[in-house]
Formats: sequence, structure tokens, C-alpha cells
Amino acid sequence: MLKMPIAVLVSGGGTNLQALIDAEKEGRLKSGKLSLVISSKEDAFALKRAENAGIKTLCLPLKNFAERADFEAVLQKALTENQIGLVVLAGFMCILSESFTSRWEKRIINVHPSLIPAFCGEGFFGLRVHKAALEKGVKLSGATVHYVNHIPDGGEIILQKSVPVYKNDNPESLQKRVMEKAEWIILPRAAEMVSKKLLKEAKGHEG
Repeated sequence: MLKMPIAVLVSGGGTNLQALIDAEKEGRLKSGKLSLVISSKEDAFALKRAENAGIKTLCLPLKNFAERADFEAVLQKALTENQIGLVVLAGFMCILSESFTSRWEKRIINVHPSLIPAFCGEGFFGLRVHKAALEKGVKLSGATVHYVNHIPDGGEIILQKSVPVYKNDNPESLQKRVMEKAEWIILPRAAEMVSKKLLKEAKGHEG
């Protein structure tokens, strides 16, 4: 069966990458194939997860590039050389430019730890998101998978899943619940949906 080659871009521990690896292993991600993991940090544990799963890895430390354009040129080259069709951002701590994202329209997806449009955009990442949600006193939080464009968290929403917020929550406990009960569920689901759609489109073009 033909599969859409997927690259996962990471910067940290790679728990969302692990959710994708598990989904592929269990047959929930069947239209896409995890072909490449690219990290913006050398010490990202996500690289170890990829190696353990037998996925090709590449490290492109952001600090080695004077300009973002230089980083994106090397990134583009790696994606092209590996015939990547879909890019998944999973805890990737770098905002991609319009010149890059426009070349990958509807081919880059990201998971964000809130129900967009709440607590999103520039500066909203990691524990900051959950801290802001708790300060606001929301009763529901969750995660969103969306297409990526040049506006941080600004692309079209693909999937969302909500989780309850409890009175005794702190940013860490809320982060854990959002990851386990939302992010790890909808990211593999969205990767499957988009891979399937892209395969169908590619088939249509061939026809």
C-alpha cells in the first residue's frame, strides 16, 4: 500500500512523536509513514525515540544558523531529498516563515495545547499556555491540531479535543492531562486524516 512519507519536526522530549510512533505500530496511522525526524536541538530526547523506532534522524541545531532563511533552506533540502509529503510539528520551537510555509500549503500540521483561538499565538507555548488558562479560570481546556501558515497558530483547525480543568490543577497537572487525554489522541488521528487526503489528491493528479 502506498503511504505518505512524513517528517516530524521536534525540539524536546518527543512525547507527541512517541504517540505517532505508537499509532503507526498499532495500525492507526496507516496512510502515512514516519520517514524522518528532524530536531532543532542536539540534546532532544525525541532523537533517541526516533532511533529506537528505526526512523531516520537529522539534527539541525538552530544556533548553528546565522539567519532563519539559512536554516529553512537546509530544512527544505532535507525534506525534498527524503521525498517528504507531510510535515508534522510536534513540540518544534521555531516559527517558520511565510516563504517556507507557502511552499507547503496544507502539508504542515501542528499540535497546540489549547482550544484555539484561546491561549494561542506568539509567546504561547509549553507551560505558559496552561498557566494562562488557569489564570483565566477556564473550566475546559484541550488541544488543537491545525494546518500551519506564517501566523503562529493561525492556520485552519483540523481537530480539537477538550479536557476538564479541575479546581486544584496547577500548570503541570493540566499540561499532563491535555497531553494524555487530547494531544496524543488527536495528533495521530489528524496525521492519518491528512495523509489519506494527500494520497487521494496525488492519485487524482496521476489520473
